Amino acid sequence: MTSQRKIVSSKSLAEGVAWPLSEVELGLTVFYNAFTKWIVRCASAAGVSDLSPLDIMTLHNIQSRENQQRRIDICFMLNIEDTHSINYALKKLLKSELIKGEKRGKEMYYSATAKGRKLCEEYRKIREECLVSSLGLTGKDAEDLSNVAATLRSLSGVYDQAARAAASL
Repeated sequence: MTSQRKIVSSKSLAEGVAWPLSEVELGLTVFYNAFTKWIVRCASAAGVSDLSPLDIMTLHNIQSRENQQRRIDICFMLNIEDTHSINYALKKLLKSELIKGEKRGKEMYYSATAKGRKLCEEYRKIREECLVSSLGLTGKDAEDLSNVAATLRSLSGVYDQAARAAASL
């Protein structure tokens, strides 16, 4: 361990060998808050200012697949157990006419409307102008970012397993 001061989420969670995980948790918290602020402001700049971060992520998930998605598919892709929060996002997106729904049997399938696709395209342009162009300043290249993404996906599995274990206590 170096003599460098550690920036942790909580001193009580950072004793002994647990400090690196506490550093990661604080980093994730700060990152998540910056990310959600960014996506809301980017969507606002793209022309829609009344969407929550989950609404925006739901729209992007539906649009990026370029096919119809069920609520359960969206929950699975975003790793969300609370289907009610996705249901609320879907209702807002339907009301805003950014998505449309098609009932097949008992299931509702959602796809982006022309208005939703246009918003996603404008969002992409703003993202490239404001965010992607700044990535070079971080000193991270595409491979570095892919490695970070792989690490985050791996850690999400560890946290999911720990959540299941904690639920059984």
